[in-house]
Amino acid sequence: MSIVFKSLSSGSCGNCYFLASTDSQGRVQAGVAIDTGVSVRRLKEELRRHGYSPDDIHAVLLTHDHMDHIRSLGSWCKRLSKPVWTSGVLHSCLAGRTISGEDFIACSRVLGEGDWNEVVPGHVKVRYFVVPHDATQTVGYAIVIDSYRFVIMTDIGSMTPEALSWASHAQTVVIESNYDYQMLINGSYTYELKMRILKGHGHLRNEECAEAIRHFYHEGLRNIFLCHLSENNNTPEKAFASSEQVLRDMGVTGKVALRTLPRQSASPLFIL
Repeated sequence: MSIVFKSLSSGSCGNCYFLASTDSQGRVQAGVAIDTGVSVRRLKEELRRHGYSPDDIHAVLLTHDHMDHIRSLGSWCKRLSKPVWTSGVLHSCLAGRTISGEDFIACSRVLGEGDWNEVVPGHVKVRYFVVPHDATQTVGYAIVIDSYRFVIMTDIGSMTPEALSWASHAQTVVIESNYDYQMLINGSYTYELKMRILKGHGHLRNEECAEAIRHFYHEGLRNIFLCHLSENNNTPEKAFASSEQVLRDMGVTGKVALRTLPRQSASPLFIL
């Protein structure tokens, strides 16, 4: 058995991730998509590159209701008819949105709060945790897929003890490293937008991401993916260097793979 992971897009232009367990022949046993910020057409094209299809997605998880994460939710529901799992708060919000429509109601499933939820029977269970961000509600996910422990936290304005706790037990962590402080402060954004990003309910800067890694690193951690990099206020090199320095300071650079995820293009398919 293998666990595979692919980012289809990671940034303000759109967000979508694919996580799956495969058997010895490479066939998907259980697949999960996280967020629906890319079109169904692009989803099909990217999965087809690796011999997969939307039929290999058995559950969809949503992190929050900002457009770059739910832009194609309605068409996913209408054309793919996959169960879409959300918190109760997000369900109530999205059920009333025209972008979601009646098709979302038909596909929607509500996650139990404060407990594990089996979203693919026998293969995948998830638990959500709330993170600070200026959406209706934003959640990260702890996912156990065929005993493999995976955590994703994107669009997180500041780190929380709960998020750190889940990451400290994961084998793979996907974490936001959105902006470089000096690039943001000296950039062209309005004062109001800069404050929105900075003030704890916007996005996580490179140094905050690195400090989080310092806290949640443990011997079982194998992969760290830096996601949702800003196009205008960051570079992959700056994000990587900040987190790599922490790993180097801790003397564990050879024990964990650190990667940045591309913003507009898809990543390779990673075998975790």
